[in-house]
Amino acid sequence: MDRPEPAHRLHLGVAASGGIDSTALLHASARLATPLGVQVHALHVHHGLQAQADAWLAGVAAQCRRWSARGLAIEFHAQRLPGRPARGESVEAWARRERYRALATMAHEAGCDVVLLAHHRRDQAETVLLQALRGAGSAGLAAMPGRRERDGVVWLRPWLEQSREAIEAYARRWRLRAVIDPSNADPRFARSRLRIQVWPALHAAFPDAEVALAAVARQAALAHALEREVAAQDLQGLIDGEALRLTPWRALTPARRAGALRAWLAHALAPGWPLSLLQRLLRELPEARQARWPAGALELRLHRGRLLAVPPLATARPTAAPPDATRTLDLSHPGEHELPPWPGRLRVEAVQQGGVPAALLRACQLRARTGGEQFQRHPQGPPRRLKKQFQDLGVPAWERAAPLLWAQDRLIFVPGLGLDARVQACPGAPRLQLQWIA
Repeated sequence: MDRPEPAHRLHLGVAASGGIDSTALLHASARLATPLGVQVHALHVHHGLQAQADAWLAGVAAQCRRWSARGLAIEFHAQRLPGRPARGESVEAWARRERYRALATMAHEAGCDVVLLAHHRRDQAETVLLQALRGAGSAGLAAMPGRRERDGVVWLRPWLEQSREAIEAYARRWRLRAVIDPSNADPRFARSRLRIQVWPALHAAFPDAEVALAAVARQAALAHALEREVAAQDLQGLIDGEALRLTPWRALTPARRAGALRAWLAHALAPGWPLSLLQRLLRELPEARQARWPAGALELRLHRGRLLAVPPLATARPTAAPPDATRTLDLSHPGEHELPPWPGRLRVEAVQQGGVPAALLRACQLRARTGGEQFQRHPQGPPRRLKKQFQDLGVPAWERAAPLLWAQDRLIFVPGLGLDARVQACPGAPRLQLQWIA
């Protein structure tokens, strides 16, 4: 008599490349899961990098069909990776990123909240060595976690403490067939070079190297977790909006400075920012008062004791034109106005309060700052030099080179300060507000 189908069947994903490790994991998972009513899903990624990739896909699919015919609950899924690595991009890095993306997609489609990965202790030891050779800190030396949540999936590595020999023994016991990936012997790849050229000599000299390196990963994971906890606590007193406050940061010990700055950079910048940036900042920030550092698609700027990550387009482009670069223009209608040769633009908006009379903007000129200009911020306040006004409001030096707007030989608008109080519109007159966009 057939067993009734559970009302809410559980679904488990297994990354199945067709290699010996993933084949053994898929088989063992199905043997244990099927009696419990758990549906196992074999998730295969076709990378498109090897001539044998089509045959591997077909082989894993056929194997799943054979096992299913013998009573193991396995469903096969496959996805081909679109595109190729970008020019200059690491093939290994591209394949790893796209593989996890494809696995997550298939897991969601199959209803799998958990996906098993077949990495074992030798893989972990190799990863520790590779990370050490790249100069990694505790995060890198922690290598591969046994459990991680990402992309809405829980990724588990149940065999991370198992030896490669134990997995191969299991495969022999059940007469499992697997594919051989020729890239594992390709010296162009760092892990392949390590396996072929380094590991045999290392194991001969230090037979317990695999166990020792796996222990390094566990200790590094604990150290990294502690570093993150301390950094998170320190950041609570260092953050001002999106900025890092430098005065309390400088009061920390060097180790905690590094941890807090690393944590802030991880939040402020896109993934993949270089360790060299952290090292440079740790050298220069303690004594810096105003500075800028390139940071990939963004730029770090230090001003008045606050470190910010901002898009370069906001201010990194030159905002100053030659002093004689004047141009007469009509800004009396709402809209955005491009202003060549100036790199920015002016946004004009109709407002009900404040603003400048529309008639005054029919014949304006943009002029470069030459020094000595007077600006009045408040109706009751006196006109003062622009330099003093910028200083009072803390306008960064890189934002002070934007052009000044003049009309009828009067300074009426300064980017970063706004409209001069002496040109405010009278009640009842059409009025417009101005905004400089760099």
